[in-house]
Amino acid sequence: MSILILKLLLAPALVVASSLAGRRWGPTVAGTLVTLPIVAGPILLITGLEHGPEFAARAAGASLLGLVSLALFTVVFAALSRMPRTGHWAVTLVLAWAVCLVADLALAPLSVPPVGALCLSLAATACGTWALTRTAPADAPIRPSAPLPWWDLPARAAATAALVTALTTAAAQLGPDLTGVLAPFPIGTSVVATFALAQGGTAAAAATLRGILRGLWGFAAFCFLAAVLIEPLGTGPAFAVALAGTLTLQPALGRLQTALAARRAPDDARA
Repeated sequence: MSILILKLLLAPALVVASSLAGRRWGPTVAGTLVTLPIVAGPILLITGLEHGPEFAARAAGASLLGLVSLALFTVVFAALSRMPRTGHWAVTLVLAWAVCLVADLALAPLSVPPVGALCLSLAATACGTWALTRTAPADAPIRPSAPLPWWDLPARAAATAALVTALTTAAAQLGPDLTGVLAPFPIGTSVVATFALAQGGTAAAAATLRGILRGLWGFAAFCFLAAVLIEPLGTGPAFAVALAGTLTLQPALGRLQTALAARRAPDDARA
């Protein structure tokens, strides 16, 4: 019963919290917060509780490869959202999901040690950030969103719960490698990015996606630490260390990126 409660409540509550933060501080913050391990973390934790530490360690290592697909998802989603024929949120989401799933299925059979998978995920994040910066300028105006319907937050929570439950239920049949690659599948990120596109337009979606890419650095640290620590420390302590590492790294990276952006601003103004 406790594991079922985790499936139904933990990740949805975290997605709702990041959505509320986004309403307060903007879509970029929402994107960054939703890439904290608020969905993949519960998925990996639940699989560890249900299938043991060896399964969870392999899944966590494979999830680093899933971050490559997640970075690809952000670029594809941003590109499709700007196209007249595919810009509707439902079409954009389905096509971006399809690309991400194909990439996941291609990556799942690969046997890559955690260090190598970490390097691949960080390289994909850097490439995705570069691509999004070139195609979706950060200074694009964001249209004011319409008043949100009463079902907005419940819909986000329900969508997240359904996807988390489906993946964790199928984990035994999928095996640790495919489960791990699919763990970062854009669940919470899709919910936040799609609502941003539907309610705020392409500029809001792009801002959210930039926040997602910013958050992938800390996400990668979480997956790597979980992969290398679960078996020697056990599932609970390893997840605690991995989460602490992520929560320490993410704000530091945010401050660094803000400082770099501030240094570039005078140069851009002179140009």
